[in-house]
Amino acid sequence: MRNRTYTADAEPGDTVTVAGWVHEIRDLGGIAFLILRDTTGKIQVKFEKDDMDEELVETGLGVHRESVITVTGEVAEEPRAPTGVEITPESLDVVAEAEAQLPLDPSGKVDAELSTRLDNRTLDLRKDEVKAIFEIRAEVQRAVREKFRDLHATEINTPKIVATGTEGGTELFPITYFGKEAFMNQSPQLFKQLMVGSGLERVFEVGPIFRAEEHNTPRHLNEATSIDFESAFIDHTEAMDVCEAVVKAAYEAVEENCQDQLEALDLQDEFEAPSGEFPRLTYEEAIQRINATGELDEQLVWGDDLPTEGEKALGEDVGTHYFITDWPSEIKPFYIKDHDDDETLSTGFDMMHPNMELVSGGQREHRYDQLVAGFEQQGLDPDAFEYYTKMFKYGMPPHAGFGLGGERLIMTMLGLENIREAVLFPRDRQRLSP
Repeated sequence: MRNRTYTADAEPGDTVTVAGWVHEIRDLGGIAFLILRDTTGKIQVKFEKDDMDEELVETGLGVHRESVITVTGEVAEEPRAPTGVEITPESLDVVAEAEAQLPLDPSGKVDAELSTRLDNRTLDLRKDEVKAIFEIRAEVQRAVREKFRDLHATEINTPKIVATGTEGGTELFPITYFGKEAFMNQSPQLFKQLMVGSGLERVFEVGPIFRAEEHNTPRHLNEATSIDFESAFIDHTEAMDVCEAVVKAAYEAVEENCQDQLEALDLQDEFEAPSGEFPRLTYEEAIQRINATGELDEQLVWGDDLPTEGEKALGEDVGTHYFITDWPSEIKPFYIKDHDDDETLSTGFDMMHPNMELVSGGQREHRYDQLVAGFEQQGLDPDAFEYYTKMFKYGMPPHAGFGLGGERLIMTMLGLENIREAVLFPRDRQRLSP
């Protein structure tokens, strides 16, 4: 809209045209106020009924909340107004009238269930605290991309429709692709490994992944955002260094650039970027510390995966982000390399927030014969992955990397109760629309 002024830029003495949504109307008799809201904030519009055109007053005070309007008028200083200024309207146009009954209250005065909010996401994001989550999410993605570039990684985009899954067919969404069976990709893992064998060497991707897991929990999604990194000529310890640097960069960017959003979420006093090195515990140390907490009904033994309650108990014990390293080879994917001096131990690692797992990574098996043997040990047909395995015959360097859950990073960073709050339009077992 030409000549539009954002509410945050309206200065006393200016004649401006502002556009936005009707946030609130207060009729006090001889005087009334309309609060107009746009993406930068709110501004008060004053109606002195006896001194103004009757039709203008009727239009302004008769419009429903959340209708889209434009207002033209002079800005004056008013300390009692919400933002210290107000507009006396010369004209007011209703651009799009809202219905009188709304499915939820964008002012936030009346709470709504999460399912109602997700069904009406457009209205939901008119609330400052909800909008703040996605402004922070955008800043996190900007910061991680910048950090990867600082580390000389090239951004790539890998296919999301594939002929085979990354780790077999148990968690794949099948689709029909021109009469052939295909799948939605559950990870960019195999493709980003192929790229480290190319001239690019060091790559990253921020993109969607799809997992057909029948979860119904506050921390699982069937379509999620994965922040992936892979680099030639590094090992798993160096990959952990990169992972730690990227997570810290995300926190630091939010702390530096998102104070208004943190204030909207009432986190301005407690948000703090992590400092110091993230502790690195071996898998064996982790199960020993979990067992020592006494929080589990049964003691964990070597080879067990870590249950949710075990992760939480360990997280409370550690108290910060941390890594779990040296996992048993038998419970890590075929592409994770084992330690040269102990084939029972993998170079796989997980990075944890005190509340949940955020990252899975490790050094990859770059030797062709050992890679094919890993397929066979996990019951996978190497021939089905020939597009991937054959490239390991042509000089594949040692390499390592990780995948970081984008929504889990936001969820844990902001203390959200449900991961769906960090997604505009989440996909889970029950939700396919909007």
